Amino acid sequence: MIHCIVCDTELPSEAFLSLPNMPACAQNIPSQEELPADRGIDLDMFQCPCCGLVQLGCPPVHYYRDVIRAGGGTTTMTDLRRSQYAHFIKLCHLEGKRILEVGCGQGEFLEMLKGFPVAGYGIENKRELVDMARAKGLNVVQDFAEDASHKIKGAPFDAFMQFNFIEHQPRPNDMVQCIRDNLVDGGVGLVTAPAFEYIRHDCVYEIMRDHLAYYTDGALRFLFMRNGFDVLESGVVNRDTNYVIVEKRENLTKETFKTNLSEIKTGLNDFVAKSKSEGRRLAFWAASHQCFTAASFLDHPEDIAYIVDSAKFKQGKFSPTSHIPIIAPEHFYAAPTDDILVLAPGYTTEIANLIRQNARKDIRLFALRSDRAEAL
Repeated sequence: MIHCIVCDTELPSEAFLSLPNMPACAQNIPSQEELPADRGIDLDMFQCPCCGLVQLGCPPVHYYRDVIRAGGGTTTMTDLRRSQYAHFIKLCHLEGKRILEVGCGQGEFLEMLKGFPVAGYGIENKRELVDMARAKGLNVVQDFAEDASHKIKGAPFDAFMQFNFIEHQPRPNDMVQCIRDNLVDGGVGLVTAPAFEYIRHDCVYEIMRDHLAYYTDGALRFLFMRNGFDVLESGVVNRDTNYVIVEKRENLTKETFKTNLSEIKTGLNDFVAKSKSEGRRLAFWAASHQCFTAASFLDHPEDIAYIVDSAKFKQGKFSPTSHIPIIAPEHFYAAPTDDILVLAPGYTTEIANLIRQNARKDIRLFALRSDRAEAL
């Protein structure tokens, strides 16, 4: 039984594609002496029925933590990365910020960051590549983002980058969570991965054991959304590569809501008390869920004369918890209150116009905006 490496859903019992006698790895190329021991392997490909990720049913290559790039210094790649950097920095307002490349190899892409108004940092697992990057004057340390609780030296960072590395990882959730927890609140990221859409239609020979996972746009978005990011942008670059720009999702706290709730309760009760102190009768308009919730915040719901609503099935009944009677508009026009608080977001203007056309002109109209009642 095999499970999806992203969402843990059980994968189909049969592969949708089997490729016999495939290279066992793409980086450890055999020498003349090693040829007798070199053997191909059979690769089975499965698609997760839940998140859609296409993946191999085999263990990762032993060097999945290490990055070796052959095309990092080409003109094509240099132009592509610099274009991506310019867009990423502008979109996410990263001027003067600290950006970490996760899995930076010998620093080919970090070097391309020079000239941009940011500070570049990198982590790489392979000691030899770290030394090569540091020899270029790059700020790179030996590290690997594999455990969710792991702290990276220099963290928290304002942003991160990762280029065609996530597809090698057998535990992508742990890697993404580790990255997230080493970012500042609101931290952002730019990530690329080989596009399965391209591989499927144009380039099946891209399949190799080194790439455990084959991300579509949707699967790549799902991975980051599942692990605490919101996707700001996604798309395709260079025909064969999917990318996402993500933002660390805010963790909501009860303190935030406690403050907001307190302000709304105070503002609403102050408004009701002021209307009463002026000797004016107050009613609510719209027996909506917003109205019912707001009415439950009242210290003295008996100070509300009634709630007006045009839905016949609500008329003659009472608001839950606050027990304010609900009446038809015709009853209001016959015996109107002095003040009306409209509690139907999206219909406020329509209701206000209706009241002005059919009721006394001296009735004061209000709408609840955030934590205060505003005159209409």
